[in-house]
Amino acid sequence: MQFHHHGYVSGDPRVSPAAGTGIDRPADLPDEIDVLIVGSGPAGMLLAAQLSQFPDVVTRIIERRDGRLVLGQADGIQPRSVETFQAFGFAGRIIEEAWNLGWMNFWGPDPENPQNIIRTSRTEDYGFKISEFPHMIVNQARVLDYFAEAAAHGPGRITPDYGVEFVGLTVDREQDRPVEVRLRYVAGDRAGQERTIRATYVVGSDGARSPVREAIGRKHIGGISAHAWGVMDVLVNTDFPDWRTKCAINAEAGNILHIPREGGFLSRVYVDLGEVPEDDDHRVRQTPIEEIIRRANAILHPYSLDVKEVAWHSVYEVGHRVTDKFDDVDVEDDHAPHVFLTGDACHTHSAKAGQGMNVSMQDGFNLGWKLGQVVTGLASEELLKTYSAERQPVAQELIDFDREWSSLMARKPEEITDPQELATYYLATAEFPSGFATQYSPSSITAAGAQQDLATGFPLGKRFKSSPVTIVADGNAVHLGHTASADGRWRIYAFADAPAAGEPSKLTDFAEFLASDASPLATYTPAGADLDAVFDVKVVYQQGWEGVDINRVPGVFRPKVGPFQLLNWEKVFSAGPNVWLPTDIYDERGLSRDGVVVVVRPDQYVAHILPLTAHDELNDFFAGVLLPQR
Repeated sequence: MQFHHHGYVSGDPRVSPAAGTGIDRPADLPDEIDVLIVGSGPAGMLLAAQLSQFPDVVTRIIERRDGRLVLGQADGIQPRSVETFQAFGFAGRIIEEAWNLGWMNFWGPDPENPQNIIRTSRTEDYGFKISEFPHMIVNQARVLDYFAEAAAHGPGRITPDYGVEFVGLTVDREQDRPVEVRLRYVAGDRAGQERTIRATYVVGSDGARSPVREAIGRKHIGGISAHAWGVMDVLVNTDFPDWRTKCAINAEAGNILHIPREGGFLSRVYVDLGEVPEDDDHRVRQTPIEEIIRRANAILHPYSLDVKEVAWHSVYEVGHRVTDKFDDVDVEDDHAPHVFLTGDACHTHSAKAGQGMNVSMQDGFNLGWKLGQVVTGLASEELLKTYSAERQPVAQELIDFDREWSSLMARKPEEITDPQELATYYLATAEFPSGFATQYSPSSITAAGAQQDLATGFPLGKRFKSSPVTIVADGNAVHLGHTASADGRWRIYAFADAPAAGEPSKLTDFAEFLASDASPLATYTPAGADLDAVFDVKVVYQQGWEGVDINRVPGVFRPKVGPFQLLNWEKVFSAGPNVWLPTDIYDERGLSRDGVVVVVRPDQYVAHILPLTAHDELNDFFAGVLLPQR
């Protein structure tokens, strides 16, 4: 965490100085808004937190509820989400209160007494084997609290407008603010009042029954399977030995997916309610909690549950739907979108794969920086076309994965030929549910001509996989990826060739290029802004940290920032190894010893890979994304 560069800070350093619209932010909704977010779920709150880093953007988020969410339905947090929390500054705190998922156990019928269940395997969870971050469980309400804090503490000082309901919208592209939005107050002194505002962009983060989706004529494509599950968050006493371990239980009486919750006592139990008749007409959703508990006890035999309290419960039929497009523009149209859909508004599925909240948050992360850069004039509206193009295929992959996982979970014992099949599938597909399988196709923001052989461990279009390095200025080992916050900036990582700092080299030439008037830094950084306002440029040397002369490092890697123009010492790194760091990032990530440049998008995905000598190619890439600022 860096602070004091705007002057001495004696309070909480996580609270940024208010700027732009964050100064004297009006309590009531203004008549004209740049970005209106409808719904304060995971996608909407992340989007608000991201746009708070763009304080010149007038952003408001409305929510029909009269206050914060109390009982969240989602609870599974995958490593990619924790990695995202790190960028927003709260990974450490939420990890402390979450339950870490270290193992998953599998249970099946006892061959000698099929009415009873026995443990058939213990499986290490994939979390720490695939990332430095865990797979964990925490209430969705707490996730929203942390994003709300990030939004409120950002320069834009964004807070939800509770008790305001979306009624409808119309789009007139001839207007400066094309979207006319009708709203209704549903709480407080103004309850029942309606008003109309104008927005440049509207984002529907308003759930599976999304009125925003309905307003732009988009359709959920898919259906509901003929299978139902009950779900309950419960406090119990039990003799089931794996009650504090995640379990998939297959029994003659049905199936259970059991997930311990944070806090040491609470658990979530998904209980198989069986096949649903065609003429049921959703009556299964009225299944009482007593029946769900009874079925759970039947499945767990010879063990039993004594339920002391039910914190929350529901019944759902497994549905798999993806919206036909995630914005208001048809594929054949040339104009830019002005209305977007995120989260459950554009993809719904079962809860058992633990993906809903996680994929929804990545929708918001993908869209947020794009809106920020377009509204502030850093990028053209063409950038917004990439949102639906990138996120819709991810949603379809999610549906396909969840359909397979749900089918495996719902099988009867006689349909299982290999008792280890579910455990094997769980481990074999770990990259997808961890959130790391997403790979964006070539586009204006993911370069088709990248030289992947120069950095084999940073796959183009995938998230930037962090690795430890050493800060040259103080000798501390840090994860390189953790030095990048969700501040809306592009990252340019320059991995040096062999010569030492200050010696003639490809890196020295690259630094001179970046410092010249011909570089992207000069072209796209607004006049009067800090040198690193748009591009966060970092360098990693091959030498040990003691062997890097910090005073010979080119100035572009040590920019002066803030009103006092203080030297930033923490952008210069050593690859290692040393006493604190046994690994070398060049070896860990397959980096060329001749040097390489890795460009990373504001949402942490690898956008380009180039040799240090590819100055023109770097310029060409950003010319296709950003607008000149001077």
